[in-house]
Amino acid sequence: LSSGAAGVRDMSRRLTSKLVLERLDAVPDGAGGMHESWVALGVLWGEVKPRSGRESVGEAGQVSVTGFRITVHGAPQGHSARPLPEQRFRDAGRVFRINSVTEADAGGRFLICLCDEEVAT
Repeated sequence: LSSGAAGVRDMSRRLTSKLVLERLDAVPDGAGGMHESWVALGVLWGEVKPRSGRESVGEAGQVSVTGFRITVHGAPQGHSARPLPEQRFRDAGRVFRINSVTEADAGGRFLICLCDEEVAT
């Protein structure tokens, strides 16, 4: 095997977290407003690595915000399996808001998603 093929195989072995990709859907509530809910788009397997954290103030008060680097298999621009900023990953009770998405390699075999997780403190 070439070193490139070995690298892809090694990366694929690290994609062990089952992540549900979700998008925000707004529908009319019948009273002139909108009801927002998250809709599952599919399941992606990823590698979840923490980056850095900080304290912040959220809608419900003090929150701890931790950055994560999540690597998933690549998908072309416009494909429904390609994560987008403002979407999110859900891993059981954890939620990772996607801030940016870029290719991890020149061939686009993997994508790197920079995400934040907010936890009330």
